[in-house]
Amino acid sequence: MIAGSVSRIAGVVLFTPTPHVDERGFFSRTFDAEVARGAGIDPGCFVQDSISRSALGVVRGLHVRRGRGEAKLVRCSYGAVFDVVLDLRPGSPTYLRWESFELADDSQTSLFIPAGCAHGFQARTSPADVSYRIDRPHDPSEDVSIAFDDPDLAIPWPLPVSVISRRDRLAVRLAEAVGLLHAPRHGGQPTPGRETADADPDRSVAAAPGEPRRDPAATS
Repeated sequence: MIAGSVSRIAGVVLFTPTPHVDERGFFSRTFDAEVARGAGIDPGCFVQDSISRSALGVVRGLHVRRGRGEAKLVRCSYGAVFDVVLDLRPGSPTYLRWESFELADDSQTSLFIPAGCAHGFQARTSPADVSYRIDRPHDPSEDVSIAFDDPDLAIPWPLPVSVISRRDRLAVRLAEAVGLLHAPRHGGQPTPGRETADADPDRSVAAAPGEPRRDPAATS
């Protein structure tokens, strides 16, 4: 396994394994503590593992957390995804830059995303499974969603967007998200850009190209 930095986003690391292929299929190491440590990442920092399954064209994101944020290690364990990382750390030399990556099951490449960066992806296959490891327990009250189609980002999603969650339908623009990330918190009160209007924040809705985005504040 090789660890390599990403020039466009400071602190992002790509872990590229060497799958061993034979007539049975392949075997691949997906995590190596010594390689992670050599890349400056504490291999013992991760506290939760999760997996998502998405249909073709689904977009999840862009998601980031307030407060201390969270570092994560992501990998496409089945299928393929177009993966995006956006740097939202004010002191970073790559602040407000984004970069895309192709993650797929045939390579089993893992992407380390530092705390303070937003993350999202689009499924390029059906299904596409993405595995996550995060370094802080998830707290929905800290979630902020940034509009995947924000014109200030102009991310070239490779496929027509098929389905997004209610949370992502109510996502805010980049400029508003930057303000939310650095504004003082008001103990548990609803914040625009965080999903508070639905008991199921990941309930999906079909994307409607060209449909005006609803104002998140109108739901609070």
